[in-house]
Amino acid sequence: MGNFRTLKVYRKAFLLAMDIFQETKKFPPEEKYGLTDQIRRSSRAVCSNIAEGYRKRQYPKHFVSKLSDSDSENSETGVWADFSIACEYIAKEKYEFWVSEVEEIGKMLSSMMKNPEKFLD
Repeated sequence: MGNFRTLKVYRKAFLLAMDIFQETKKFPPEEKYGLTDQIRRSSRAVCSNIAEGYRKRQYPKHFVSKLSDSDSENSETGVWADFSIACEYIAKEKYEFWVSEVEEIGKMLSSMMKNPEKFLD
């Protein structure tokens, strides 16, 4: 069945995390240990939880639990995007892109959680 890197949701989440990384390089220095670290951490955690869960997919409950963790981190990324636009650190177009990606990733994770058997070996 391949590995977690073949999953569309993983690839989408990874690209979003990288886009966030690049954009947050422009955030003010005083946000380094605040918003910058938080949004980078949560966006990356989406990917790492997908990978961890995928490795344990022979245990459906564990797989779904890790996907749920990933979904929570994804939602958190959306909150940090809200703060990023409110603080005027990102353009409206960038915000809309991030939120759109967060919503799509969330839908994909939800579908996986409802149908874990599709991913079991």
